[in-house]
Amino acid sequence: MAALLEVILPVFIVIGFGYLAVWKGYFSDSGVDGLMKFTQNFAIPCLLFRAISTLDLQQSFDLVLLGSFYAGALGGFLAGLLGARYIFARDWEDSVAIGFCCLFSNSLLLGLPITERAYGVSALEANYAIIAIHSPFCYGVGITAMEIARNRGGAVSALPGKVLRAMFQNALIIGIALGFVVNLSGYPAPVVLADALDLIARAALPAALFGLGGVLYRYRPEGDMRTIMYVVAVSLLLHPAIVWVLGQAGGLGVAGTRSAILTAAMAPGVNAYIFANMYGRAKRVAASSVLMATGLSILTIWGWLALLP
Repeated sequence: MAALLEVILPVFIVIGFGYLAVWKGYFSDSGVDGLMKFTQNFAIPCLLFRAISTLDLQQSFDLVLLGSFYAGALGGFLAGLLGARYIFARDWEDSVAIGFCCLFSNSLLLGLPITERAYGVSALEANYAIIAIHSPFCYGVGITAMEIARNRGGAVSALPGKVLRAMFQNALIIGIALGFVVNLSGYPAPVVLADALDLIARAALPAALFGLGGVLYRYRPEGDMRTIMYVVAVSLLLHPAIVWVLGQAGGLGVAGTRSAILTAAMAPGVNAYIFANMYGRAKRVAASSVLMATGLSILTIWGWLALLP
């Protein structure tokens, strides 16, 4: 009960404030759009840039940590893709969008604050290692699969260009890439610039959580309930379970186990809807899955926290 009250609920109360503010008309839809544009295009890229640029890459990039997490993510994607196709009889393009919902856990807006509240700031190094390749990996898998589904019989040689163009239009990936450049160069950002970026980065998570609440208000569940609940089960239960088994088999340490499982246990992020909307496929399933999984994750995260060492 203490974990629920002290770790999980404060994060979801901030989301709830955003939801309530938009529901009651105290905060407009255009305000939510502006807030999310600020957080996703500026504040969170600054946060990621600063985190990656100062990360101890040799210590943080544990192959067991990354292998277990991303094998679990890929397992979730395949479960979503094949389940949508063969259980729910969706076409391949819809199935890719549904698979992406099961692939892209909300590692930033939920994973970071919940891990920090549960285990402290020092526990976030493994989270940042996961996040450093999260967007590139997930968008790489999703865009590649969608382009294959859309271009059956087309030229394969055009795929790499399409994937790279789509990925490097994403501000999060640009922030991560620049962070790696600074880290590997050995030349830290000037103090004045670093302090300015830190000021912006401090606003990232609380503003994004409030904005997420406003975004979720738009996505009230409609139809396709069996498919939506399937996505919720894969995202909140199967993905972290795979990570747990692989992490234990590989001898992953306590800190890495906590970060990997908590990140895997997060609900699909808003990026799941953005991806579906980008291709115009399974938008209702994606939007409703984000909303329902976010709400239900209050209980499932509590359960995973109780099981973790």
